[in-house]
Amino acid sequence: MTETLFREDSYLQECDATIMQADADGIVLDRTIFYPMGGGQAGDTGTISWEGGSASVIDTRYGEGGTIKHIVEAGADLPVAGSKIHASLDWDRRYRHMRMHTGLHLLGSVLQFGVTGGNISATKSRLDFDMEDTIDKEEVGSALRALVQADHAISCQWITDEELEAQPDLVRTMSVRPPKGAGNVRLLEIAGVDLQPCGGTHLRSTAEVGAIRLGKVEKKGRHNRRVYIELDD
Repeated sequence: MTETLFREDSYLQECDATIMQADADGIVLDRTIFYPMGGGQAGDTGTISWEGGSASVIDTRYGEGGTIKHIVEAGADLPVAGSKIHASLDWDRRYRHMRMHTGLHLLGSVLQFGVTGGNISATKSRLDFDMEDTIDKEEVGSALRALVQADHAISCQWITDEELEAQPDLVRTMSVRPPKGAGNVRLLEIAGVDLQPCGGTHLRSTAEVGAIRLGKVEKKGRHNRRVYIELDD
């Protein structure tokens, strides 16, 4: 398995690691700071370098058996198994993902409906809500900005599968359920605002979200409204 350093500290921008496998399907490390695509959040990009070479990581995905694959450009030079490497994130892109992902949690705390889907990118992000009514964009946007300005602390905690089963209200996503079977589930807590399972990368406080605004609101069906957020910088 690949040790997931990003789960314990999403602010790590670099790390040293050892190559477990390297082929056309990707580079597998024994530990990584690269977040693999999942939960609506895009996989990280960056660089892996070793003595005598380097490769650009263009995507990160989950592999088999708990491994994480760092996808490189076709034809790129590859290190050999056992090599020591240095990994560096495209931090600007990742940090925007963190701001966006946290912003979506804030949006979900304002619009308290079931979530049927979502997507996180560096330019705009969205949640799909199980709702029929239209929303007051000015009111929702104002509520979002107030949550950012309030500078709520953000932290993570772990509970067991059994504890999650006993608290079904924690899960608001209708299309994707939190992964179970590993024995524990990671919760993201925005103090006084939101608490729900999430394995993504997040900020330390809501103030770091920065300048955020509500984007388009689209009707995607009788019981589905797609709501976008954007960062203004």
